[in-house]
Amino acid sequence: ATTMALLDTNAANLRMTTYDTAKGVAAAAQAAVNDGNKLILGPLLGEEVTVTANIAKTGNVPILTFSNDIGVAGNNVFLLGHIPAQSVDRIVRYAYGKGMKRFAAMVPNGDYGQRASQTLLKSAKDVGATVVSIQTFNRDSASVNTAAKSLSANGDYDAVLIAENGEMALKIGPAIRANSSTAKILGTELWNTSGVLAGSPAMRGAWFASVSDTLYRQYATKYKARFGTSPFRLSSLGYDAVLLTVKVARNWKIGTAFPLQQLTDTGGFVGLDGVFRFRKDGVSERALEVQQINAGSFSIVDPAPSGF
Repeated sequence: ATTMALLDTNAANLRMTTYDTAKGVAAAAQAAVNDGNKLILGPLLGEEVTVTANIAKTGNVPILTFSNDIGVAGNNVFLLGHIPAQSVDRIVRYAYGKGMKRFAAMVPNGDYGQRASQTLLKSAKDVGATVVSIQTFNRDSASVNTAAKSLSANGDYDAVLIAENGEMALKIGPAIRANSSTAKILGTELWNTSGVLAGSPAMRGAWFASVSDTLYRQYATKYKARFGTSPFRLSSLGYDAVLLTVKVARNWKIGTAFPLQQLTDTGGFVGLDGVFRFRKDGVSERALEVQQINAGSFSIVDPAPSGF
């Protein structure tokens, strides 16, 4: 994806070298710094970012990482990854605007579920809604069914958030429907890559918030034509990292530090995943759309904003 972006932009003033983290992220980061690189794109995993950042700071080299772990942002580390909390906040606000005042949630045990719960509680409070029940579960059928039955113990709810990927949502949706036939099912950005959800009767009518796919679909077609295979959905982060670098690097002189101050332009940038910008703490903000799951397809029910 990064190679394709360089070719598409004809960026003759940049040199990009790839370092394989599978051979050891510390060795890769040290080699990148030793070779004189002034900007690092990647790595993907949060724990890899921490190791890379400790090495990169010795050369004052900033990082545009593909991680979505807000715990590693800041101190010249900028996250390009899609932040789950923003997706939860977007879908809660949209549902509230459609008249839903009482929320429930099914969240997995672990960090992701904990963060989703915290965001749901905050977003609901901000808009004046009520969270009547949050149930945690392990990723097995018995645990899911028990949690789904427990949702209604504190009263009825208008909407229920499933903070899980599409594969798990296929199991959770029917369990929720067995106990509540009318509640609107809500999801997160994790559903954006799960086309199989459109084949589930229990999930029809569900809403989820994610980045826009409009530009990505065009990119995926070009990618397959050039490389002979379909891209991974997250590869858009690599493409956008290069687009961003090309834009910022127009006045970047060889041998000088990367112009970091331009990364926090409040007007933001446009990439394959839509409009985004970086906060001062290194976390990205993205304009998200709301999609609905239909019989066999997804449809956009609330487009992403075109700017900030």
